[in-house]
Amino acid sequence: MMQYSRRITTTYAGSVSPAASNQVPFRRLPRSSAIEIRMFPNQVVNRGLRLSLSLQSPDKQSVIVAENCCGVSGEERSGRIRITAAVGDCTTVMDLAEENRGGDTISEDEQEESSSSSAAAAKEVGRDRTVEVLIAAIATVVLGVGNRVLYKLALVPLKQYPFFLAQLATFGYVIVYFFILYIRYNAGIVTNEMLSLPKAPYVVIGLLEALAAASGMAAGAMLPGAAITILSQSFLVWQLLLSYLFLGRRYRFNQLLGCFLVAAGVIVTVASGGSSAGSLVQAGTFWSLLMIVSFLLQAADTVMKEVIFMNAAQQLKGGSVDLFVVNSYGSAFQALFICLLLPFLSNLWGIPFTQLPAYLKDGAGCFLNNGLVNGSLSSSSCNGAPLLPVLFVIVNMAFNISLLHLLMISSAVLSCLASTISVPLSVFLFTLPLPYLGVASTLPSGFLRGAIVLILGMLIYIWTPSSSINKSTSNTTAQKLSEPCCS
Repeated sequence: MMQYSRRITTTYAGSVSPAASNQVPFRRLPRSSAIEIRMFPNQVVNRGLRLSLSLQSPDKQSVIVAENCCGVSGEERSGRIRITAAVGDCTTVMDLAEENRGGDTISEDEQEESSSSSAAAAKEVGRDRTVEVLIAAIATVVLGVGNRVLYKLALVPLKQYPFFLAQLATFGYVIVYFFILYIRYNAGIVTNEMLSLPKAPYVVIGLLEALAAASGMAAGAMLPGAAITILSQSFLVWQLLLSYLFLGRRYRFNQLLGCFLVAAGVIVTVASGGSSAGSLVQAGTFWSLLMIVSFLLQAADTVMKEVIFMNAAQQLKGGSVDLFVVNSYGSAFQALFICLLLPFLSNLWGIPFTQLPAYLKDGAGCFLNNGLVNGSLSSSSCNGAPLLPVLFVIVNMAFNISLLHLLMISSAVLSCLASTISVPLSVFLFTLPLPYLGVASTLPSGFLRGAIVLILGMLIYIWTPSSSINKSTSNTTAQKLSEPCCS
């Protein structure tokens, strides 16, 4: 395959949209500086960065020369080229004039210089993307640990009302997400085009999340906590399988081995507590399989969200849908399906549907800590409310937003790995003298072994063999402009 490149000079720099204030800015090119137009593969330019190229002529006639799944399109018009670069919601437009209008011949020295500058630009883009993903992954891990710890703390005052806490989170998120969406819409960050995207995928997300909650609650009522943590590692397996089937992802051997070691490290950490393996066997095959199905539905939900981001890049012509659009509509449809499943879900928690209104009323009283529970004054049973439940809801919301942001800029598998790492860190934090929890738990005997295996798995997963780097660079040089840059 032949390489497409053209040496041109800048003549005009357009404006940046108002949304650029919270996005990574596209680098301005100085006037009369030579650049090379080249398409980068998906490994370098991911969904967050897309280029749209066109050559413009005085007679306003145009011919499409590039159209692909990354939203890269070009219209060839002699004499002028327009570059539109979108980083998230930030869009920069530059008009560029050709340096050599008399012909397309470029000297070998110019080709080598252009190739070097293009490789440096590609390396810089890749470095910036790596740093962004790394920061997002660390934030997700930290918030994941806080989410697990605060959930345990929130159940101290609401230990009799866990179903109320679950519904408070589900329906509270709808209000908060749409409020944030309204603010971002008025600020110009969310556009009418984003809001007009098809709603069917959001319906699927809501249904998957509601069914995952229903099956998870049913199995969770019969399984011990340690067994649930062990079975939750099937989530990573489902992510790999569904990404392979529906997203066309292909994983290297070291990535598959790394994922396996991460899951094994978590299992070793939790199972070394003593009786978790035996309790898993005693719980029965049916409930274990039902919990695995619950994680299958959750994995399908995250893959579906990744599909939404990929499709939005095409429908918005290289732009990306704001994550609060996905969160708001997904949460709204989840709440709708939860309402339809309330009779079933309440019975799973041992609450007859006819008694559900009284239960929710008592739960609200305990949450507000007004001393009125079951029609009588309660002195200390709701100690810690509403502070601890509110902190949990805030951190849980931040964790979900961080997880979706990481998924948007990387992949479902990487977001799953970041969430998985929070498990052993949470186990370690529970050994500290946390308030409201009383006596701290002891560290499992296999914690250190499991942590070593998990860290080794992450290092193997992110390791890129030099042969793969050379092959990727070679493919970049050989790629045609007219070919799609996404697989």
